[in-house]
Amino acid sequence: MSRLVAVTFFATFLAGSVAAANVPRVAADIAPVHSLVSRVMQGVGTPDLIIAPGASPHEYSLRPSEARALSEADLVFWVGEDLTPWMENAISTLAAGADVTALLDLEGVEKLPFRDAAIFGDDGHDHVEGHDHAEGHSKEAEHEHDHDHDHGEVDAHAWLSPANALVWLDAIAMRLSAADPDNAAVYEANAEAGKDELRALSTEVDAILEPVRGRPFVVFHDAYQYFERSFDIPSAGAISISDATDPSPARIAALQEEVARIGVVCVLAEPQFNRALVDTVGDGLQVRSAVLDPLGVGIEPGPELYPTLIRDLATALAGCLRT
Repeated sequence: MSRLVAVTFFATFLAGSVAAANVPRVAADIAPVHSLVSRVMQGVGTPDLIIAPGASPHEYSLRPSEARALSEADLVFWVGEDLTPWMENAISTLAAGADVTALLDLEGVEKLPFRDAAIFGDDGHDHVEGHDHAEGHSKEAEHEHDHDHDHGEVDAHAWLSPANALVWLDAIAMRLSAADPDNAAVYEANAEAGKDELRALSTEVDAILEPVRGRPFVVFHDAYQYFERSFDIPSAGAISISDATDPSPARIAALQEEVARIGVVCVLAEPQFNRALVDTVGDGLQVRSAVLDPLGVGIEPGPELYPTLIRDLATALAGCLRT
């Protein structure tokens, strides 16, 4: 019997004798985090999802049901204020008595800095606004560049690294076990099974991406560097930076020029943001487009959302880059 099968069997066996009386109420901010928490709680309970699928986490207004879920939560898991700064006040106000875990702050999590660039060179500098074709930075471009720096220093899209997800599964199990010791064995077994599933998934994704590595692509906004580093498939750049701010017309024009110069094969959109900007960048150029989704829009929330999301990212990217 393989380790994965054995751990899954053990978790299923334990789930059959769950102690339900004191199962804590749990809330999670975004669908990928909710999925990881759901995997650890599988067979015991179901966490509440705070930010509705399909909504951008950068700016969001809580619905009454979501505010109520926060107020009733015993534990809250969220990426942290680098992704959703507005949520810090909501948590402190509505979930003052809850055990709150900011996943980005956990020891062992890889945190990457923002890349403030439209086209990234090996040095990480902006090779659109900074190259010779953009004569002297327009005032509009300078204003946009200043705005781009009005965010924190950490790129918060850390869930797109399966290695970070492994760390989070352990932490989620530990926090749940402390709050609900009667079900600690189930949480721990579920986390181990989830980790084995993610290791197998990473091997699968490597195989999906292997045939298209080295082909240049551009994404809508710079949300994917954790995925890129995890699977050694770097993008050539992004239309918008990591906070999804709309680029200026000057930046779009310079980006079109650079996309043509380096021979970009694919420009990738997102369901949450303006598809017209992607079409504009590719207008008149021999590039394909596809949709990448870092949040799992259209995937049923629950334990399978996270692995499905990672697999779908790889499949969409490989399909767009194939010649």
